[in-house]
Amino acid sequence: MLLFWKKSFSGSRISKEETTMLKKYKWTMLITSVITLLPILLGLILWDRLPEQIATHFDANGVADDWSSRGFAVFGLPLILLAVQWLCMLGTAADPKQKNISGKAITLVLWIIPVVSLLCNAAVYAYALEIPFNMATGIGIFIGIVFLVIGNYLPKSRQNYTMGIKIPWTLHDENNWNATHRFAGRLYMVLGLLVIALSICGLLAWMLPILIACVLVPVLYSYVYYVWHKTDA
Repeated sequence: MLLFWKKSFSGSRISKEETTMLKKYKWTMLITSVITLLPILLGLILWDRLPEQIATHFDANGVADDWSSRGFAVFGLPLILLAVQWLCMLGTAADPKQKNISGKAITLVLWIIPVVSLLCNAAVYAYALEIPFNMATGIGIFIGIVFLVIGNYLPKSRQNYTMGIKIPWTLHDENNWNATHRFAGRLYMVLGLLVIALSICGLLAWMLPILIACVLVPVLYSYVYYVWHKTDA
């Protein structure tokens, strides 16, 4: 992503691959951007019914612990997510190894932000309007589904600088990358099912340890793989 901005502001030519990729997905970008901003339209329709202060952050039990102005909740959240989506796309386009990123992975990245925008803003509006809704359970199930989707993708991902487990040992050794992502894929599938089950049972206190595990365990696996094969060499 930084490569793209450096080229843009320094006057350097953006590569043909970057331009081709952006052109290829321009309609998908347009459609997903519009969907990401749809909650703004809903917010304007509900404007007079929404309170001046709206809960925009919730703890592990689904209890609101931070509030924002109505304007920020309606306009700010979708716009921030739109910016994240575009930054991800531009970063992918600038990746020197973008050819290793499958079209399905790029499509996943483009569509996950609109889904997050719709679900998160719908939940925020529902809470503000006091519509009965178990925030914690809903968010937990969604996170579990995201884990399952990522777990399905990871074993198929090829070495790149944008998507995947990007640490020194995976980036400098393709075998390490492949082994780590196969392991992480299985791990994410198991954790995804576990998160969904715990969310349904209301055992959300385990959510944080699971999130930490999904980050640290693949890194530890990659390091052990590096040390093991370095010793063999």
